[in-house]
Amino acid sequence: MTMDRWYEQAGIRNGVRRIFHEESEAGKVFFPHRLVPYLSHEAVRDLPAERHRELAVRHLYQFLLSTAHLETRVVNRGAELIANGRSGIELPMSSRLDAFKVYCDEGYHSLYSLDLADQIGAVTGVPVPRWNYGGFVDQLADAVDRTLPDHPELAVLLQVVVFETLITAVLNEIPHDDTVVTTVRETVRDHAKDEGRHHHYFTGFFHELWHQLDAPTRVDVAFAMPALIRSCLLWDVEPVRSSLVLAGLDDTTATAVVRDCYGGDPGNERIRAICRASLRMCESAGVLAVPGAAEQFAAHGLIDGSGR
Repeated sequence: MTMDRWYEQAGIRNGVRRIFHEESEAGKVFFPHRLVPYLSHEAVRDLPAERHRELAVRHLYQFLLSTAHLETRVVNRGAELIANGRSGIELPMSSRLDAFKVYCDEGYHSLYSLDLADQIGAVTGVPVPRWNYGGFVDQLADAVDRTLPDHPELAVLLQVVVFETLITAVLNEIPHDDTVVTTVRETVRDHAKDEGRHHHYFTGFFHELWHQLDAPTRVDVAFAMPALIRSCLLWDVEPVRSSLVLAGLDDTTATAVVRDCYGGDPGNERIRAICRASLRMCESAGVLAVPGAAEQFAAHGLIDGSGR
């Protein structure tokens, strides 16, 4: 899947505005409960059913609002560098034009994500919180400073490549989950279709980037990639804590629930599943062939000691 047929296939070119219709009375949920770990926490599970419904709605808001913020503030930051020829990588005009297509897509994803949140808030009466994801964006900036301090724009590009090649349960599972309200499923399906093209584009971009790096910078990148990948997998827990407080938990209890559900090691198996395509991209480009790189990936739990 490439960007060649973007004008015919992209959501912004031929999509429709998804209009939310209340379906909860038919047993539909706003977000799969299996993907909301705190709903089964002992401090949460005995809350009234209405509070559980509000928590699920706000978890959907988390997904929609994080999309709006990260697509525009992180992904499009890198897409602009590529599109305007400021990436430091020599690319054909076709690749720069494709980067502008990505830029348009991500702006559109942000628009319809916020639009859907606004519609749901109006129908359900659950207000859309003013979460700005500044903490997560700051964490990503800190990761750039820590991992590639001498190549900050390169680190920004690598973060975008990682984000666009991660495989999330939300994009994979929700479109096929009949228990989720239809408009949410359709919106996530629209997003997933575009992201499939972005995945292909940024995989190719990474191979070209890697090919053009000099030997010392390749070493720097190979050793930085594991930390950059892990930084993209961190969960911004402040919206969760805020949502739990809105559901009636006191600050201390809400903080404890967040710590119990998100404070531990998420597990190397889950991490590897999410970044499987990113790791495959690194391996095919030759990143793991750099002496010492495989050990760095293993130390971050991304591959096992045998390099797989």
